[in-house]
Amino acid sequence: MVEKTDTLIEQGSTVPVPQLRAVVSGQVLAPGDAGYDKARTVYLGGMDQQPAAIVRPSDVADVARVVNFARDNELPLAVKGGGHSVFCLLDGGLVLDLSSLRGLEIDPETRTAWAEAGLTAGEYTNAAAEHGLVTGFGDTGSVGLGGITVGGGVGYLVRKHGLTIDDLLAAEVVTADGELHRVDAENEPDLFWAIRGGGGNFGVVTRLKFRLHELTTVLGGLLVLPGTTEVIAGFVELARKAPEELSTILNVMPGNVLPFVPEEFHGTQVVMAMMVYAGEGETAEQAVAPFRALATPIADMIAPMPFPGVYPPEDDFHPVAAARNLFVDTFDADDAALVLDRISSSTAMMSAVQVRVLGGAMARVAEDDTAFAHRNRGVMINIAAMYADPAEAEVHTRWADELTAALQKGVPGVYVNFLADDSQARIHEAYPEHTWTRLRAIKRTYDPTNLFRVNNNIPPADA
Repeated sequence: MVEKTDTLIEQGSTVPVPQLRAVVSGQVLAPGDAGYDKARTVYLGGMDQQPAAIVRPSDVADVARVVNFARDNELPLAVKGGGHSVFCLLDGGLVLDLSSLRGLEIDPETRTAWAEAGLTAGEYTNAAAEHGLVTGFGDTGSVGLGGITVGGGVGYLVRKHGLTIDDLLAAEVVTADGELHRVDAENEPDLFWAIRGGGGNFGVVTRLKFRLHELTTVLGGLLVLPGTTEVIAGFVELARKAPEELSTILNVMPGNVLPFVPEEFHGTQVVMAMMVYAGEGETAEQAVAPFRALATPIADMIAPMPFPGVYPPEDDFHPVAAARNLFVDTFDADDAALVLDRISSSTAMMSAVQVRVLGGAMARVAEDDTAFAHRNRGVMINIAAMYADPAEAEVHTRWADELTAALQKGVPGVYVNFLADDSQARIHEAYPEHTWTRLRAIKRTYDPTNLFRVNNNIPPADA
């Protein structure tokens, strides 16, 4: 749900637009300007915030000028990349739109790339594919590189190559004092540690250096199966035992929302699974075969494809949903039965539960090596109830909250990139206590006045 983001805004804040235009060299858009409404259009539906100004910087020096301007004028500042965050817009405040920063330098010999944060995952992936190389991001090509990376990055290569941050070698960050820092394992290692999972709390990440892996063709696509307790639990167990080259995203949802599902399944739930095996040939087919054998497939679209094909085509879909995320250690038949029952009872336009089995390369990185600290959790779950009428928000949010509580086993945990209107209440769940304490101390060093608070905010430690 996105309607509550205005609670983050300090009432009465105003942006002196003429002074701002005199300071920056990039484009400054204010209400009434041509292009303003397009600039405030984002992926999520239901977001109609009216920023006082949206700045598209011309370069990193412009980013520093905007940061200084916001700090000196005590303005609330939001940072927008691909526009997938509920925190990328704000009423009456200042938005720094990084989509104008689009530089990309790929070095095929060293298998590294420097990418500016305004690029999307799809744009980067398409360019890297020309060299037969990949970096793993999320499951959507339109997400911005900066946002998905600083939160962790859980995608189609998570079991084979780990999180996005596991391939982050260095970054350039403009901190709250307007200074540009180039950070890596040797240079300002605390800040480098913090931006690998700590979100946008420590500055504006303007450029990122990624490791690339050799990969051209994958075996991937959609597999749709009947949504029964046995199929769901069996799928999760197979995914847990599968080769690390195979990453899966299982969605339990009503069959009638998929246009290619026969009418006979419209009154039931189905499993729509996206599967990506990092490779091709007989070994890949053998890895996928047990999933196909769980039940007679309703649809089987799995085929060899170039890696960029794993991202769905761009469309004009802007969903409004009550959404929740959690980590658990196991997901069994009882959980599957619970999910099927709760989806059937939902009154939303469309309700779904997504299950991602983790492990593999992601789990082999030590918990303290990065600020992302859920390395040992076996499963990540997303819960969503989509609706059109804002008056229904409360009932669908309650449904999502209750199902989250019912599925939660073990230590509570949440993926910081998927926090929404529950951010303030659950931000601490994204980090164990020792990680949280260290993040707050680093926040105090680099952002003592909490300038970068319009996000999944980690407050600075008390002085």
